[in-house]
Amino acid sequence: MLEVDRARIRRAGNRYFADLSIGLARTVTFQHSEHVADAVAEAVHHVLPDADVTVHSVPRAGRTENIFDQIRAVATRHNLNVHDVSVQDLRGRLHVEQHLEMDERLSLKEAHDRVTALEAEMREEVPEISSILTHIESEPSTIEEGDEVMRDAALERRLKAIAAEFPEVLDMHEVQIKRVRGRLYVSCHCTLSDELHCRACTISRPI
Repeated sequence: MLEVDRARIRRAGNRYFADLSIGLARTVTFQHSEHVADAVAEAVHHVLPDADVTVHSVPRAGRTENIFDQIRAVATRHNLNVHDVSVQDLRGRLHVEQHLEMDERLSLKEAHDRVTALEAEMREEVPEISSILTHIESEPSTIEEGDEVMRDAALERRLKAIAAEFPEVLDMHEVQIKRVRGRLYVSCHCTLSDELHCRACTISRPI
């Protein structure tokens, strides 16, 4: 919680009514904002046990926001999920690259129009941005039919051999193979060192 914008208290008979407006960081999710509002109402009840409490949350730009927070805040405002955001400083000009999930039922034009409007809003929010490259990804909205999970001992051995090439991977287990729409989907669990940074957790290697 960044601030209390307003606090109004009135009394009717033997009962109090409290109306509060609180400023929350705009990167806070809607679900988390509800938890904060509930905690504020509970704190008021410690002072006025029988009060009728209403808490309104207002999104605010945080004092410690960086460019990544600002970009995600714009996407969140439109209920869009942006990830894998990278920013490059090329001779004093900022270039942004991001991946944006769009409803798979949208036409290509509809998705492109929404991305164009979103990029314009991001530039307005952060004037230092010189260019934005957005990779449009489909956000699944349907449950896909898949074949049974199958075991492929040879493929599992190849996967484990590849994992063994990376010293960060201490162990690989629970390999799961599925076939969906004629394509193989492989997932597995890897044990990594507790001290490893998240940035080093991306492993890319052709099978």
